[in-house]
Amino acid sequence: MTEADYANDADSFVATTRTFYDAIAEDYATLFQDYLAATPLDRAVLAGFAELVRPGGEVADLGCGPGRVTAHLASLGLSVFGLDVSESMLTIARRENPGLRFVQGSMLDLDLPDGSLGGVVSWYSSIHTPVDRLPSLFAEFRRVLAPGGPLLVAFQVGDEPRHHDQPFGHPVALDFERRQPAAIAELLTAAGFALVSRTVREPDDALGESTPQASLIARSR
Repeated sequence: MTEADYANDADSFVATTRTFYDAIAEDYATLFQDYLAATPLDRAVLAGFAELVRPGGEVADLGCGPGRVTAHLASLGLSVFGLDVSESMLTIARRENPGLRFVQGSMLDLDLPDGSLGGVVSWYSSIHTPVDRLPSLFAEFRRVLAPGGPLLVAFQVGDEPRHHDQPFGHPVALDFERRQPAAIAELLTAAGFALVSRTVREPDDALGESTPQASLIARSR
């Protein structure tokens, strides 16, 4: 997508999300640089997902941010690339992972053929998508997945969004939506997925978490 595409995007939340993460990218990457090392249960979920990907299938880490999860999936032996709306995040991802591929784009409109992916990861990246657009988002995930391909969706559990205003002193703001696992499972089923697992862990005070963290794995049908 070009700058003009973003400026004229009818889905203004995409442009808002991009602006937010472009502003905070370096601070965000520094804050969460050791996140996976400190969360063995999250690593276990990622490892379980990796086991479900059929040999040779390419995996897309959609909303990859600075590429930490992308790199972790690659270390598990997956052929994986990252996609993000924020060019500033992608600059960090490419800098820190020169051997991996990172592309800019929107999860809602993937430039990928039908059934071309062996797996999809949405690691806390659907949390800026309004609830009424989630069916379209999950349908797009289903479109690009090969039959039987796994999808991993992670998000914070809750009913009310958390509003972040001027994080790290930057003049930007964004809502972080919290979801209920049962509601996400229902939407995934409606989009053509079969649920495989539902994991909810308690918040980790050491990481500054205030709500439970959910991870759902489903297969495309």
